Amino acid sequence: MKLSFVSNYFNHHQQPLCEAFAQRTDFVFYQTEPMEEERVRMGWGIDIGNYPYVKLWQADEEAARKRIMDSDVVIWGGVEMEDEIEPRLQAGKLTFRYSERLYKEGQWKFISPRGLKKKYHDHTRYRKSPVYLLCAGAFVGSDYKLIRAYPKKKFVWGYFPEVKHYEPEELMAKKSREDEPVRILWAGRMIDWKHPELAIETADKLLHGDKSFTPGLEDKLTVQGGFELTMAGGGDMEEELKDMVREKGLTEFVHFTGFLSPEEIRAEMEKADIFLFTSDRKEGWGAVLNEAMNSGCLVVARHDIGAVPYMLQHGWNGMIAQSEPARFASRVCGMALHREDCREQGLRAYETISKYWNAENAASQFLRVAEGLLKGEGPDFAPVDEESGALQPMCRDPEIGEHLGERFTRRW
Repeated sequence: MKLSFVSNYFNHHQQPLCEAFAQRTDFVFYQTEPMEEERVRMGWGIDIGNYPYVKLWQADEEAARKRIMDSDVVIWGGVEMEDEIEPRLQAGKLTFRYSERLYKEGQWKFISPRGLKKKYHDHTRYRKSPVYLLCAGAFVGSDYKLIRAYPKKKFVWGYFPEVKHYEPEELMAKKSREDEPVRILWAGRMIDWKHPELAIETADKLLHGDKSFTPGLEDKLTVQGGFELTMAGGGDMEEELKDMVREKGLTEFVHFTGFLSPEEIRAEMEKADIFLFTSDRKEGWGAVLNEAMNSGCLVVARHDIGAVPYMLQHGWNGMIAQSEPARFASRVCGMALHREDCREQGLRAYETISKYWNAENAASQFLRVAEGLLKGEGPDFAPVDEESGALQPMCRDPEIGEHLGERFTRRW
């Protein structure tokens, strides 16, 4: 099979999947633009010269266009180059769109006549063509359903950063002991839509208690100094957050590291018991969830993050929380007080990544489905895990709406 993948740039989140494809088939990744300087400073930069299957679109555009037309399968996403993909779509050749949310600011935006016209041109008019959608986030399918695109042709998908393999007992031995403070980690860019202030609000409730949700908490955590919060990263809000810590009397409990390399972040995750994922709906996916689960963390995550409903089964391998600070903090408090449950869910999180959410499984499932489609068969969606209800790459997308209700909290 000749497979081509076109996206904006090659990074450490794309690299494991591309390696898996390159080992299995005739594969090329086309990078269409340089990486932003901020992401390079954060350690995301990769020397593409080390990867023979990575090519720059601009280096030889004619050869790239020929490869796109000649490929058996093309994955296309993260780029605004509709004129380049249109000839393949018009020719009826098997193509997968790779997309995050259309309406990160709210589905009400779909009513824009100008936007609908463009989306009809790019997507809806191909609803009966061999064009399928890889949903890089749990709300993508619902967004595309609004414009009547890709009916029964949407697949669960995402991002697949490096997976590390551990002996489970050795990994959990890196976490805190029962007589040590609970280790809590937040990591990312300190900007408004990632809501790092929610981590500080949580630490405040852990320290001072919140009897409306966790009566008696202050006796179990505050007196013993039972937690420590590490804030890894930097950004526009960093000084504001440090001021919050001082004002709330949290200096002894909250520590700032500044920006860390991806390797240093993973080392912090391996030590952490609980990882706080506080972004709002603008977090189309959130590969930090993959990494924290792979590190055996119990993740407490907001419900509106793209990766969360796909990867977390509430009360089984992580906790899904609403955005209101007291409710979010109550999830964290509950896990801090039930350390054994916290560890068990952290182990299941690690197993979820090892079994399903990794580049090897994603590549195998994708190629299996693509081969069937090339033979003229219908899409053979990957199965859902019978025990946990866990989704995996290439399952049928469940078209989750913006209001989750109780659907993903039934285990708690």
